[in-house]
Amino acid sequence: MRARKVLVATVAVLLAATTTAGAATTSSQHDAGRFDRPRQGFAPASTTLREGEPGDVGLDKQPIRDAEQFLKSWTQPDASGHPHFSGAVGLLAHDGVVVDRYAVGGALRYADANGTELPPGQQVPMRDDTIFDLASISKLFTSITALQLVDEGKLDVNSPVVRYLPDFGVHGKQDVTIEQLLTHTSGFDADPTPSLWEGYPDIPSRRKAVLDSPLKNAPGSTYLYSDLNMLTLGFVVEKLTGQPLDQVVHDRITTPLGMADTGYNPPASKLGRVAATEYESDPPRGLVRGQVHDENAWSLGGVAGHAGVFSTASDLAVLCQTILNGGSYRGHRILRPDTVEKMLTNYNERFPDDSHGLGFELDQPWYMGALSSPVTAGHTGFTGTTLVIDPESRSFALLLTNRVHPTREWGSINTARQVWATSLAKAMAVRPVVGRDAWYAGPGDNATVTLSTPPLTSRSGSLHASFHAFVDTEGPSDPLQLESSVDGVNWQPVSLHATGPGAPAGSVTLLSGHGHRAWWQVSADVPATGVTTLRWRYATDANYTGRGISLDGVKVTERGRTVLDGERNPSSLTSSGWQLSAR
Repeated sequence: MRARKVLVATVAVLLAATTTAGAATTSSQHDAGRFDRPRQGFAPASTTLREGEPGDVGLDKQPIRDAEQFLKSWTQPDASGHPHFSGAVGLLAHDGVVVDRYAVGGALRYADANGTELPPGQQVPMRDDTIFDLASISKLFTSITALQLVDEGKLDVNSPVVRYLPDFGVHGKQDVTIEQLLTHTSGFDADPTPSLWEGYPDIPSRRKAVLDSPLKNAPGSTYLYSDLNMLTLGFVVEKLTGQPLDQVVHDRITTPLGMADTGYNPPASKLGRVAATEYESDPPRGLVRGQVHDENAWSLGGVAGHAGVFSTASDLAVLCQTILNGGSYRGHRILRPDTVEKMLTNYNERFPDDSHGLGFELDQPWYMGALSSPVTAGHTGFTGTTLVIDPESRSFALLLTNRVHPTREWGSINTARQVWATSLAKAMAVRPVVGRDAWYAGPGDNATVTLSTPPLTSRSGSLHASFHAFVDTEGPSDPLQLESSVDGVNWQPVSLHATGPGAPAGSVTLLSGHGHRAWWQVSADVPATGVTTLRWRYATDANYTGRGISLDGVKVTERGRTVLDGERNPSSLTSSGWQLSAR
C-alpha cells in the first residue's frame, strides 16, 4: 500500500492504544463539552449510548433549541408556497450521551406530486422511531461489509476488481481496484446509462449492465461520485460471501449491533412507521412508501450496494457510536480498530475538495457545518438524510428528512443540514485562555463584524499588538484581519505572526482555517505615527461558516508601556457583532 499522510490525529493511533485499558483513548471528564479540547484516539470500546440532557455533558442547550426551531420553520410553507421538507427527525449525541431527539412535521403528508395535503386524519406525524429510506447512506453499509472481508483476509483493497469479478474487466476496467471503488476514483460516470430500470428487462440483465459499464475517466485520475462504484462493490461482497447483500448486512452489521429497524425492503408490519418519499409518474409508481426511492435500486429488487437501506435515528446512533468506539459496541466487534482508522483516513489527497476514506466522506462543510474538519466523517442521502461523525469531540449529528415527499423539485436542504450539525459544535465550549470571558463572533454567511480600539497615541512610531485567537472558519474565504487606520475611514491590513497547532507559517495578513481546534498566540508590530485605531474584522462569504472566532487577552503596548489592556478593561473595545462569552 502506498504511503499516505494520515490526517486523523484522533484516530491515527497505535492499535494498542485503542484496545488496552487505561490507554490514551480513555475519555477525560474535563474534556467533555469542549470544542477546544480535541480528543485523541477512539472512545473506549465499552462506551454505550445513554439518554441525557445537554448540560449533563457540559453543553449549552440554546444552540440546539435554536436549531430545533429552524427545522420546525422549514416544515412550514414559505414564499414558494411549500415547505423545504415534509418532516424531520434529528438526533445529537456527545461523549456517549444522546443530548437531543427532535421530531417535527409529517412522515406522510401529501396525496400527490403537486403538494395537495391529505386530510389531517390521514396524515402521519414524524416520531422518534420513524423509519427512513437512507438512500446513499446505504453505501456505508456496503463499505463496512467489504472491509469486514478485508479483516478476514478475503479481500484486498489494492487488488483489481477483476480478481473477484472476472466479468468486470471489459471496456478497459482491468486495472480498477477495490480501493478506487471505495473512494470514487475508479473512473466511472456518475450513474448507469441508460438507467437500469429503463434500459433492461430483468434483474440479471441489469446486474450485467453494471459489470459492463464503461469508464468515463482513467482509473485513479479523477474523483467522480458514482453509484456504479458501490453497485459493483456490493456484487463483490455477494461473490465472496455467497449470500445476497441484504443477508450479509443483516448477519454482519444489524444483528450484532441490535439495529432491529435497519435493513432493506421493510416488512409490511412496519409500513405505518415508514416516512413517505416521492409521488412518481415516471416510472409510474405512485406514492412511494416502504419501497426504496432510488429507481435503479428498486429495479434490482430493493437491494443494491448504493441504496436500499431503511433505518431509524436510534439505530443509526448505534452505528455512529460503533465507529467512535473503533468498531465495537456492547461487546460486539464488527470491524478492527485499524480498519475503522482506514475508513476515517483521507485517501484522496490529490483531490483536495473531495476527501474520502474507505467508505466515509471527510471534511465536507456543505453538510457537516461547523463540525467539519479534516477528520470529520459522514454521508448524505438523496431522500434528505444526513450522518456526521466528529471523532475529535466524540460527537455525531443525525438529520433524517423526507425532503423528496412529495417531489424532489422542492429544492436543497443543505442549509438545514449545516444548521443541525453546527448547533452541536456551538453547544460545545471554547473556554477563554485568560480571565472569565473572551470576545466571540459567529456571524453566519455574508456578514462582517468588527472589534475596534479607541484612537491610540504612539510616540515611537510603532505599536505592538498581541492577542489569543481561536479560529474556526470555512477557510481563506472567511478571514480574520487586523487593520489600522489614522482617520477611522481608510484601513490598512497589519501583518500577523501566529503560533500554535494549525497556525499559518510566517507573516500573514489573514487568519483562517478549520479543524485544528486550538488557540493561537498572535502578535503584530503596527506602524503608527500620532493617533492610530486598530480593529479586528471578520468577514464571511455566501457559503458555509465554521463555529466562529474568539479573541482573548487583547493588549497593545509601546516599548513595554501598556497602551490598551482589553482583558482588564473590555469596555475600551467597541464591538459591532462581537460579544463577550465565557464559552
